Amino acid sequence: MRRQKLPGFYLSNYKMRKGFVILLLITGSILSVSFMKQNQMNSPARLRKLYSQTPDKWPAPTIDAGVEWIELGILPESPLEKYKDSLRHTIELGKSLFFDTRLSGSGKISCASCHQPELNWTDGIQRSFGHDSTINKRNSPTIQHTWFYKKLFWDGRARDLEDQAFGPINSESEMHGEMRELPFKLRQIKGYAALFDSAYGDPRIDPDRIAHAIAIFEKTIVSRKSRFDEFLAGKKNSLSNSELTGLHVFRTKARCMNCHHGPLFSDNQLHNNGFADGDEGYYKVSHQEEDRGKLKTPSLRDVMKTGPWMHNGSSKHVIDIIELYSKGPNTPDKLVKPLILSAKEKDALLAFLKTISAPPLEFKKPVLPD
Repeated sequence: MRRQKLPGFYLSNYKMRKGFVILLLITGSILSVSFMKQNQMNSPARLRKLYSQTPDKWPAPTIDAGVEWIELGILPESPLEKYKDSLRHTIELGKSLFFDTRLSGSGKISCASCHQPELNWTDGIQRSFGHDSTINKRNSPTIQHTWFYKKLFWDGRARDLEDQAFGPINSESEMHGEMRELPFKLRQIKGYAALFDSAYGDPRIDPDRIAHAIAIFEKTIVSRKSRFDEFLAGKKNSLSNSELTGLHVFRTKARCMNCHHGPLFSDNQLHNNGFADGDEGYYKVSHQEEDRGKLKTPSLRDVMKTGPWMHNGSSKHVIDIIELYSKGPNTPDKLVKPLILSAKEKDALLAFLKTISAPPLEFKKPVLPD
């Protein structure tokens, strides 16, 4: 039987469909190979080999243009570590002042009320209670490594620790005290004269010395070294495969190092991360429109131990914060973009954050003077 020749239209259509199928097969093969290569690139064995090298040989992090970043590193010492012996009397004075409720108007609140050593120097609640049970506006952050920050408080309104010490004492809603009147109050406590004399060479008590002693004490507060520090120091089995994957996700796909880099996991800047929730942040200090909603980038050291999280304590679980960033907050800050992470990558990222979190160092509270 003679085979009928297909009309030109059908023949052309057939060839197009055949070509399309071939293209799909080729594209699928390319994607499959690419996916396999990506899996091989991020395999636990390869990541362990890469990250077992010194940090200067690690894969390049994903950093946006214009960001000046520092590689992750071992937990640093306090800048006063070498001077602790010569400053021991000032440190002891500052410690007593920090824990003394008599610095407050009611005699019931101390600096340590919101910064408790057994809770990694936080208070473990959404927002602290101040004078007359007033609920404070923001969450109390840890005071570990406060010497690191260029600006203090969530909104960056204090220029240094001495300046910061005046804030809670003078605040009507926090300690409800008066720094100008505090020297007179402390002079009535005989034991303080001896402490000031040992610290400064004479028993004079004034606001600047009070703030200075508290600041010196706070500069000694540091974290305990974590499993991540052990990993950096050469103990390469201290991180699991999932945790190593989380480290890689943190440095690359999740783009965390745009704002959380260096040994203390903070860029020491202020950002509008899209979650200010009406808090004007640094705008109240600078009065510049571009600073509206900007808040301090906290250190991620001990992050799993210092909740609730965010400036207002609104997040009770770190995974919730990861989900918030995954959705992509509404912010003018170009560094804050939606995280395109799989469920497995989110879990790995959370696992890594646990490796930079450690229980607090043992701390002996002072016996207060009388």
